[in-house]
Amino acid sequence: MLTTNLLHPAILRALANCGHGDKILITDGNYPLDSDTNENTEKIYLALKPGLPKVTDVLESLNSQINFEKAEVMTPGEGDQPAIYNEFENILGMKGLTKLGRQEFYDACKKSTNLKLGINTGETRVFANILLTVAPATND
Repeated sequence: MLTTNLLHPAILRALANCGHGDKILITDGNYPLDSDTNENTEKIYLALKPGLPKVTDVLESLNSQINFEKAEVMTPGEGDQPAIYNEFENILGMKGLTKLGRQEFYDACKKSTNLKLGINTGETRVFANILLTVAPATND
């Protein structure tokens, strides 16, 4: 029995196949995962019901297994930034998320040939999408 914070076999397999610079997308329940990722992206649908699991639940589990060097988010443009951005920074232990406009974010996910994994959640908060870049391995 695995004793890690992440037990989903397909996600673990996909993470094992990721290398430096590969990307992982975690989306809210509104994100069009089929149409706005590429054909090489492994797609996993985790939504059980509205609100479960949350994007932050999935991010915490992934962050316990793999290191990330960059995080990109979809910004609503004008006005206040979504509160979930602070949660993303706290979970990842990084400041300064890269903000992309809606279409720019969709394009980055669709055109990126190294988008290895897309995980759709039951998250109901809007603009709760995050595109993560895998960091190089460390020899700690």
